[in-house]
Amino acid sequence: MIEPLNSSVILVTGVMAAGKSTVAQALAERLPRSVHVRGDAFRRMIVSGRVDMGSPPEEEALAQLRLRYRLSTATADGYADAGWTVVLQDIVIGPELDTYLPLIRTRPLYVVVLAPDPATVTTREAARPKTGYGPGFTVETLDRLLREETSRVGLWLDTSAQTPEETVTAVLERLTEARV
Repeated sequence: MIEPLNSSVILVTGVMAAGKSTVAQALAERLPRSVHVRGDAFRRMIVSGRVDMGSPPEEEALAQLRLRYRLSTATADGYADAGWTVVLQDIVIGPELDTYLPLIRTRPLYVVVLAPDPATVTTREAARPKTGYGPGFTVETLDRLLREETSRVGLWLDTSAQTPEETVTAVLERLTEARV
């Protein structure tokens, strides 16, 4: 049985199609009292005037991204304050990770970075019903941002050859390495 992680936050991050949604949901399902907060839900709440990220990102896209980050971290803190283990899932890579983590008040805080290789991400992206990548915003561009410009905090996992369940097991077995 898994020990309760009451009042904690586990951030699951990585590039698009890294498996964040699947792993975060499966992780939350393995915990006794948990919540899965999907950062992208806050982006989708914008009905009119949404500006999606591109390369290079527009200032308004960055402002909306940072608003989404503030809202999702406040939601995570609210659930954690009420005694829940929160699995918070979003794309938080590059320099944004350093400004994102202080937004989360809750401790303990764990960071799990899913880092499958670009070929695996390309395969997973092709199998998804939605499309996240496009011209100027490629798998290679985001992978480079992840590997070269993201602080090495928490637990980084190459999940290229893992199933979601294997990844969840690895996260739970190595959770102490994810603590920041």
